[in-house]
Amino acid sequence: METVVLIENLNHYFGSGKLQKQVLFDINLEIKAGEIIIMTGPSGSGKTTLLTLIGGLRSAMSGSLRVLGRELRDASARQLTQVRRSNGYIFQAHNLHGSLTTLQNVKMGLEMHNNLSYSQMQTRSQEILETVGLGSRLNYYPDDLSGGQKQRVAIARALVSRPKIVLADEPTAALDSKSGKDVVNLMQKLAKEQGATILLVTHDNRILDIADRIVNMEDGSLKS
Repeated sequence: METVVLIENLNHYFGSGKLQKQVLFDINLEIKAGEIIIMTGPSGSGKTTLLTLIGGLRSAMSGSLRVLGRELRDASARQLTQVRRSNGYIFQAHNLHGSLTTLQNVKMGLEMHNNLSYSQMQTRSQEILETVGLGSRLNYYPDDLSGGQKQRVAIARALVSRPKIVLADEPTAALDSKSGKDVVNLMQKLAKEQGATILLVTHDNRILDIADRIVNMEDGSLKS
């Protein structure tokens, strides 16, 4: 099975000089294609920092971080952009634009993919909204949707580009038990259908059963 993420002896720091603080310590992790990995651990333990490094939102500083075969240590802005094109992001706050309709919000997930025509983007966005059960809400604005519906829009936006890796940061934190479980089951179903790998950060013990593997982070280190 193909390795999509390979992390070796990764360290990361915030700040500089006397104010520099180490936040990740000697991280080693291998993630295979199609795996669903859940990362748990207390707040402030470094989970989100690691997620943003894997996602190409910032450049890795020390050690090795390879995503889809690309080394991200000291990566340039252009290299990070290329990596982000292969990723889908789902955040704790759905991060929808209030002035855009459901369809327009999802279509934003295709903006970095300039190989698609306008009509192709429109069609693909509509199809995935129908898949997540929101085909009748294409022209609704976020304020007209429930919390669970907003998160389903966020999932559709993350998956509309058919990414190889889906990164989710506390996607159920703002949802009740049923909505949270529904959202995660939907993520699992769509990612499996698309052959995507999922790395999901959560405190929510109710959703751990979807994982192929659970890793725990404490004080910036992965614990086996």
